Amino acid sequence: MSDCGCEKARVDLEAFVRGELDYCQTAQAEIREHIDNCPGCQDEATVARTLTDAVHRACSDEAAPTDLRTRVIATLRDVQAEPH
Repeated sequence: MSDCGCEKARVDLEAFVRGELDYCQTAQAEIREHIDNCPGCQDEATVARTLTDAVHRACSDEAAPTDLRTRVIATLRDVQAEPH
């Protein structure tokens, strides 16, 4: 595994869980490998998947307009990219 530790995995965790990680396959594989081998990140991934599934089920009958979804996702990515 290359330099993919908890901090990096957690930055991209929610996008990874939702299948929205849109950069290289190598990064996806590194995050997957890290999660598979890190109990703390496994727990966080489980929580993220559970929340994502719950929200999806709760909203399955409703869909936001495509342009709104695109803007929200772009805003979330911008916020995630900001230094904390």
